Amino acid sequence: MIILGAGPAGLVLGNLLRAAGVDCVVLERSTAASVRTRARAGFLAANTVRILDRHGLADGLHRTGRPHSVCEFRTEDGAFRLDYGNLGRRERHTVYPQQELVTDLLARYLDTGGRIRFETEAVAVLDADSTRPSVTVRGPDGRPGRWRGRYVAGCDGRHGAARRSLPPGAVRRHHHDHGISWLGLLAEAPPSLDAVGYAVHGRGFAGHMARTADITRYYLQCPRGTAPDAWSDDRIWAELELRMRGPLHRGAFVQRTVVDLESDVLEPLRYGRLLLAGDAASLLSPSAAKGANLAVLEAEILARALADDLLYGDSEGLDAYSERCLAHIRRAQRFSQWMIRLLHDIPSAPTRRPCLETLRTSRAEQDWFAEQYVGV
Repeated sequence: MIILGAGPAGLVLGNLLRAAGVDCVVLERSTAASVRTRARAGFLAANTVRILDRHGLADGLHRTGRPHSVCEFRTEDGAFRLDYGNLGRRERHTVYPQQELVTDLLARYLDTGGRIRFETEAVAVLDADSTRPSVTVRGPDGRPGRWRGRYVAGCDGRHGAARRSLPPGAVRRHHHDHGISWLGLLAEAPPSLDAVGYAVHGRGFAGHMARTADITRYYLQCPRGTAPDAWSDDRIWAELELRMRGPLHRGAFVQRTVVDLESDVLEPLRYGRLLLAGDAASLLSPSAAKGANLAVLEAEILARALADDLLYGDSEGLDAYSERCLAHIRRAQRFSQWMIRLLHDIPSAPTRRPCLETLRTSRAEQDWFAEQYVGV
């Protein structure tokens, strides 16, 4: 079994397959140090924690992860807070930076004898429609190589070899560009709020998400085409404080990226013996914090299906894999699109202000929000 990518999807899948007695190898184009330190999402849904618990992969997050259950919306009509942990199904998030989760998963995988090849770039997946697919690679020294297996799991992201290797017409692509861009920022500064902050303003959206006691994630809506380094630190902090409507704890920005809000989903998530999971299967905007949570859920579904097929000859799970995952992806996609309309002034869909007012005043709307926000 060949797994492309050492992110949450690939490493959860690798750990679960090894626990089931399935031999596998993970091929990762980055270095080990990069895998352990690349900062991504940090909000784990309750169901994600249950999955990790179920398979003995949650020790780290229980030691240092922090429960979180409050959102604060700052609007032109005033601020309001939702304690979503006491609404809907009364479930919370756990704040645990993705690089720490990946470090935990990688350590468990290696401790149990798992094989991983760092600095090994997958170039193409070949013969996916046969019983013996293979992956051509470029190794650390630049030399070509090839791995063969009974299945290939593409967990290598939207631009990885798994997606690139799909022949024309093999899948349908559902893509939508929302026309909105965010400047994603990681600041060496303590959180300024005890809640996830969503600020809507005439100058654009701003977001505040705690990561650790000393690191905070910010998002700042910017014009399409803005370069990550186009704005000075002082300009960014001034804009954040203006839109957040108050002072913030300042610090150096250690990461800047520009995120174009898009939805990009493939259907089906399987072509022959090539199966897709994580961002290779679907990319949703970060507005609803679903990416890593979907990746873990899909990895568990795929691991069980592969183990049943490889160990017992039962292909029912693999046959149903795509549609099972797509049901969860579609639900997350709908909520992500709702959040985009809630947080942005979109001239073609002017629903932001009435949606915010309903969320402020309606308990039924608050219960629905809580269920969708934490659910996968």
